[in-house]
Amino acid sequence: MSFNRNLLNIIIVLCVCLSWDCNEGAQEREKREIDSHTIQLSSLFPSSSSCVLSSRASKTKSSLHVTHRHGTCSRLTSGKAKSPDHVEVLRLDQARVKSIHSKLSKKLTDRVRQSQSTDLPAKDGSTFGSGNYVVTVGIGTPKHDLSLIFDTGSDLTWTQCEPCVRSCYSQKEPIFNPSSSSSYYNVSCSSSACGSLSSATGNAGSCSASNCLYGIQYGDQSFSVGFLAKEKFTLTSSDVFDGLYFGCGENNQGLFTGVAGLLGLGRDKLSFPSQTATTYNKMFSYCLPSSASYTGHLTFGSAGISRSVKYTPISTITDGTSFYGLDIVGITVGGQKLAIPSTVFSTPGALIDSGTVISRLPPKAYAALRSAFKAKMSKYPSTSAVSILDTCFDLTGFKTVTIPKVAFSFSGGAVVELGSKGILYPFKVSQVCLAFAGNSDDNNAAIFGNVQQQTLEVVYDGAGGRVGFAPNGCS
Repeated sequence: MSFNRNLLNIIIVLCVCLSWDCNEGAQEREKREIDSHTIQLSSLFPSSSSCVLSSRASKTKSSLHVTHRHGTCSRLTSGKAKSPDHVEVLRLDQARVKSIHSKLSKKLTDRVRQSQSTDLPAKDGSTFGSGNYVVTVGIGTPKHDLSLIFDTGSDLTWTQCEPCVRSCYSQKEPIFNPSSSSSYYNVSCSSSACGSLSSATGNAGSCSASNCLYGIQYGDQSFSVGFLAKEKFTLTSSDVFDGLYFGCGENNQGLFTGVAGLLGLGRDKLSFPSQTATTYNKMFSYCLPSSASYTGHLTFGSAGISRSVKYTPISTITDGTSFYGLDIVGITVGGQKLAIPSTVFSTPGALIDSGTVISRLPPKAYAALRSAFKAKMSKYPSTSAVSILDTCFDLTGFKTVTIPKVAFSFSGGAVVELGSKGILYPFKVSQVCLAFAGNSDDNNAAIFGNVQQQTLEVVYDGAGGRVGFAPNGCS
């Protein structure tokens, strides 16, 4: 009897131990699943599938479809996605980042205003860049649908206009002709709006027969010069605005090929959100699509905004500029918070930008991110760097890839977990890179770029002085 009791006790102890071991193993597996993404390798690369429209943009009032400039869904590509030259994309991206850093460094010093030429404006403003997203907006009466790149780092909305006095670059849609619109009129050079061009474009307005001329030149030498005008803008059938200021460019050159112009979503009083503030209260949101065969949305006002949005205050680092500033307080990789001193982020500050492709981090923060990411990716062979991306992997022979989750913590308690498409930048199967880069200087601001924003709902509440994030924003 005693023997049987002892045997029973041993069996119970063994079962309990095995149970604990199993539970520990299950917990480890569960933790790995929670802290990582396992994705099909093929999902990182463009497919030739037909365009899938965002239901949010189709159903929500004041909402426009967002497409990538070179995507399957774009009006500019006739349903055939054009693969961009990735090295050129990154070269232009670096030019934009340098321009942003230059603009931020100048904001604390007095600028020397040069006399304005009607031929070419002073060299100021942000680089246009290359990783751009497009919406279609109606301009004029009758309305003329035009594809505009939207940019949170720019203020003045402008489009190419007939007649092209000097030159116009090639665009897909017919160039807007103001003489065919009954709602178009030029703005006087004595108007307050003309005086506002200095803050909106970096260049003072000038006069031509009492009409106000604007000029904006980007860091890559692209430019637009023309008349500051007022016109009717139609977003949707129910969202029509009379008399909005915009630039009617009669001399335009640069990297805008295909698109008609730019929709400025910055913080200046001439920006689109500021001009429509009585309707939308300076609030808009967007979701950038995860691939060329999907659309996202750009929505004005508070309609449809997710209840799960977490907000962070707009920081003062970008006051006096177009940009929306952020305060980054931490980064987590694979569930582990990186040991980065708070001053690494607080000293240079940070901003969010829809036109920068790859997020930039202070050198010490990037080094910590890279080290932690490589440790979690140790089973995948490393390969050579490409341009600004120095942490790359050869995924030849793999059907799936497991990558550590990456999350950013911002002031105010907002924690933003990146989608799987926001972590890697694929060139080819044998060269898939970590989609982050380090700044060259500790004093340069961090930039939260558009690869990292993909599939997130990003909310800009200008009146409330905050920016918000929520997952699954395109659905």
